[in-house]
Amino acid sequence: MPSVAIPARSYPAPSAVLELLKPLTWFPPMWAFGCGVVASGIPLAGHWGIALAGILLAGPLVCATSQAVNDWYDREVDAINEPDRPIPSGRIPGSWGFFIAIAWTGLSLLVAAGLGLWVFVSALVGLALAWAYSAPPLRLKRNGWWGNAACGLCYEGLAWITGTAVMIGGALPPTSTLALAFLYSLGAHGIMTLNDFKSVRGDSEMGIRSLPVMLGRERAASVACWVMALPQIVVIALLLSWRRPVEAAIVAVLLLGQGLLMRHFLRAPTERAIWYSGFGIPLYVLGMLASAFAVRGFVA
Repeated sequence: MPSVAIPARSYPAPSAVLELLKPLTWFPPMWAFGCGVVASGIPLAGHWGIALAGILLAGPLVCATSQAVNDWYDREVDAINEPDRPIPSGRIPGSWGFFIAIAWTGLSLLVAAGLGLWVFVSALVGLALAWAYSAPPLRLKRNGWWGNAACGLCYEGLAWITGTAVMIGGALPPTSTLALAFLYSLGAHGIMTLNDFKSVRGDSEMGIRSLPVMLGRERAASVACWVMALPQIVVIALLLSWRRPVEAAIVAVLLLGQGLLMRHFLRAPTERAIWYSGFGIPLYVLGMLASAFAVRGFVA
């Protein structure tokens, strides 16, 4: 019996699209958004609808857009590092990856426009950073300093600001919230560096100067730890100046725990980067939540 050729798929399966949008990556901006909600001091009762819309914006829309954009422009790197991903494997064929990124960008802006001016501005900046991070001519990810800064601001700072802005009617959040969002964005730069250890080979071959490529694995690991720790020290000082000693103590204890884990990570950074992400980063984000409770309802 003659064999029958199976035509190549001309459109992506829903499961491949979901994999492209990477739901597991939505947690950091959704958590930061939640911190912004807490910092606003506005009770969720009577505001569940707008809060859920904001969570949708932070995770399944803006963050998912950044993942689609990154995978489209990283398809050649991923063919070396992770060939089973949806685009290099062919499960998302042709230019569908690009079309999905465009569609999710437009949908994100549409939802943000209905949530107030500063929510829209935050989403617009976040989406611009997502495209600038991955797409030429800027392609910020080619430099680990700039690229990780863009990711940290998008995933943590802007999501936190958006959470507060959503709850206070789309207005600009108070200075205390802006300061904490900025500091935790700086710390997230180190978190992004941890993610770069797994792709050193492909990054080196494709000319992407991540910090492990630029500085070497050991120095990059040390820089990542300091970048995560120093902003939290400033947070502790701010909380004390705002007469929030309990929350300052909580952040200090969590930072101490991170320090102990960092010592173990620094002994073998390549092998333990994922390990530290699993055990150290939860302490970092718990400190974010404690800080958000500290400024709950601040107006300055």
